[in-house]
Amino acid sequence: MIEHNWLTQRFAEHRGRLTALAYRMLGSRGDAEDAMQESWLRVSRADGGQVENPAGWLTTVVARVCLNMLESRRARREEPAGALPPEPAELHASLQPASQAGPEDEALLADSVGAALMVVLDTLTPAERLAFVLHDVFDVSFGEVGAIIDRSPVAARQLASRARRRVQGAAAASDAARSRKREMVAAFLAASRGGDFVALLALLDPGAVLVADPAAVRMGATSKQWALTAEVRGADAVAATFAGRAEAARVALVDGVPGAVWAPGGRPKVVFTFTISDGKISGIALDADPDRLRDLDIVFLSASGKDR
Repeated sequence: MIEHNWLTQRFAEHRGRLTALAYRMLGSRGDAEDAMQESWLRVSRADGGQVENPAGWLTTVVARVCLNMLESRRARREEPAGALPPEPAELHASLQPASQAGPEDEALLADSVGAALMVVLDTLTPAERLAFVLHDVFDVSFGEVGAIIDRSPVAARQLASRARRRVQGAAAASDAARSRKREMVAAFLAASRGGDFVALLALLDPGAVLVADPAAVRMGATSKQWALTAEVRGADAVAATFAGRAEAARVALVDGVPGAVWAPGGRPKVVFTFTISDGKISGIALDADPDRLRDLDIVFLSASGKDR
């Protein structure tokens, strides 16, 4: 009973930090709460007399629960929901940066608790995500990280390094989202949805070309509203193809580049890639191949260009 009470006190003492860890790992408040409940069940069955470092031990318990949940999610091939909502204030307050970080690390860590990390976490493997979050956000040593995922410290360092490069890429992508290309894509979609043929012509190069892959053509063939051919040439023809269409298309970063995604029900079905030449849209490519889409990093953007 004494050992159980001691574990209960330690769990309560570290609960804020552990919940923040679960939130970072899993991406939603609900999943974090589920992880904390499962972690407490494991803690309550443990022998407190064998615990020498309660903070480290509790971190390991929660991390392993989160890792199992991420692997289960990946096995079910669940679609990432995009950027996370703003982090609850009490979770943000629980994040403690590494005390020995240098200027480069501090800059990366500052970014890691912002929108860029929210965007990129869903693209990482469970092991990469765990290694990055534990080490770069929660200052857990690579030796401890390796023990949690049954890897060597060197392997854990490599996982975190790969994840860190993705985070840096996401930060660069957020700059791309504010570019002129994003504005042109947003204007094109607005004109398309509104059926504004004149506005579409103003955005298109006279020699604009629309190319659709076989999957997109087949998808268009099943729609009574929008028949697609493999290739459409000329601004007039391209504008006519899009006028009054693209109701479910949204501005997005596709592998870090501004584009658009047709996502009925929130599930990406067609990716629109735009080529800009001399301030005009000279090419639009439609890609609907499911295997190709699974390999793309897709981040939906709000109308203002901010991640959401």
